[in-house]
Amino acid sequence: MTVSEACERTDQVAGAYRHCERVVREEARNFSYGIRLMPPPKRRAMSAIYAFARGIDDIGDGPEPACVRLDLLDRSRRRLLTVQEVLRRRSDVRALEGHPVLTALADAAGRFPIPLAAFDELIDGCESDVRGARYETFDDLLRYCQQVAGSVGRLSLGVFGSDGRQRAEGLADSLGVALQLTNILRDLREDRAAGRVYLPAEDLEQFGCTLELDESGVFIDPPWRLHKLVVFQAERARAWYAEGLRLLPLLDRRSAACTAAMAGIYRRLLECIAADPAAALNSRVSLPTWQKAVVAARALTGVER
Repeated sequence: MTVSEACERTDQVAGAYRHCERVVREEARNFSYGIRLMPPPKRRAMSAIYAFARGIDDIGDGPEPACVRLDLLDRSRRRLLTVQEVLRRRSDVRALEGHPVLTALADAAGRFPIPLAAFDELIDGCESDVRGARYETFDDLLRYCQQVAGSVGRLSLGVFGSDGRQRAEGLADSLGVALQLTNILRDLREDRAAGRVYLPAEDLEQFGCTLELDESGVFIDPPWRLHKLVVFQAERARAWYAEGLRLLPLLDRRSAACTAAMAGIYRRLLECIAADPAAALNSRVSLPTWQKAVVAARALTGVER
């Protein structure tokens, strides 16, 4: 490789990372508070992971017909294979045809032991969304949560590093389940309006709920039943947070801070939902910016653990 080619490659990779960091700033309203606590090399790698994962998630939630979205998800699989092939052959990232997210992801995976195959699980989960999967039992939902959220935790561990990789991966899965359960409660009405139901059928039956909406988009189930259902799910999520946060002592200070910030924001969101189920059932609950910043600051000092 000539000097000019090396400079071109360096510029291309740097630009690719800047693109991914911009995606994080603009679209990762919660995760960005944790990612920005990482040292630059790891922050860039985390941004590449997030940007690729976000692209997959956007396809799953997109407005296109199901057949189109499934084709796009299959294209994501093929692109992932291309990244893996570039790494295997140690090819120039220019083989990725100027795709900034793929370029950044290939460079990050060349620097850190990122288990790229975990993205296949994320795609599997998004395919389930597109096909309108329903979940009869919590064990069924658990597998989905591990696919769409636990997979991202395992990808992140490749950047973080940890003591006891196998144990850390299990705890990352648990934390991912907690985060996804929080997402499900936050988006309960929005998802139902889009025809998606994530809460297990056995839980709906237990609390006598259908999650059907009337013509104005309001749940027709009696509010008191819905409230009990939400509180039950929130308590389940708390247990998964308690398990997943045992990951923090296995991480270095910055990685633990990043994880604690992201988990802390979602935990506070969960508590807001549990404290006022009616608000969560009628609108999308979120935390104010200042509160997210406080959680991130506490995480960096070690208080948010």
